[in-house]
Amino acid sequence: MHVAVDCLIFGFDDNELKILLFKRRVRPAVGKWSLIGSFVQLDEDVDDAAGRVLAEITGLKDVFLEQLGCYGQANRDPGFRCISLAYFSLIRITEYDRELVQRHGASWHSVSKIPELVFDHGQMVEDALKKIRIEARHRPIGFELLREKFTVPQLQSLYEEIYARPLDPRNFRKKILSFGILNKLDEKDMTTSRRGAFLYEFNRRKYVQLSQTGFDFEIK
Repeated sequence: MHVAVDCLIFGFDDNELKILLFKRRVRPAVGKWSLIGSFVQLDEDVDDAAGRVLAEITGLKDVFLEQLGCYGQANRDPGFRCISLAYFSLIRITEYDRELVQRHGASWHSVSKIPELVFDHGQMVEDALKKIRIEARHRPIGFELLREKFTVPQLQSLYEEIYARPLDPRNFRKKILSFGILNKLDEKDMTTSRRGAFLYEFNRRKYVQLSQTGFDFEIK
């Protein structure tokens, strides 16, 4: 029996939540769309294996990476008996190593237009999206997907993608600014209008302070 890790790597670009997929190069299901994974080495912890896969594909280390769950149905892989531990990662889509991704034949796909995936990988994606939506209500994990500097409309687009539903702009701005976890900068994004939109950055220290007193990050 084999133990594997599968990594669900999410990014945010062009106002879309995206996932990194690649076409398998080994049997079974050669040429089919798949998550990115690897067998766990004998002397390797599973968390370290997931971090290794993420680094090998994107060149990134020390980014958001959490275990999603264990997938061990007896017939999940027609090639051999294999248990997989799935992990999901949230990265800034502007920071990964594009050459590495291309070398592995991987590409980004909108989560709203995911092609058919091998084995139980589709279930893993479905489970990961549910997990992200739940976590985003209580933790600022969405900020892991944004650039260091962002506008409120960009932040709203991200959360609309996470929640898979539209949000009222006025209510969103009022709610997100009431949290006190954004630092307004003396800079503007001039790409969307003549007046531009002020840029913000995330105040992680402030969020930690609030979260220790039962802070609720849910945005309705």
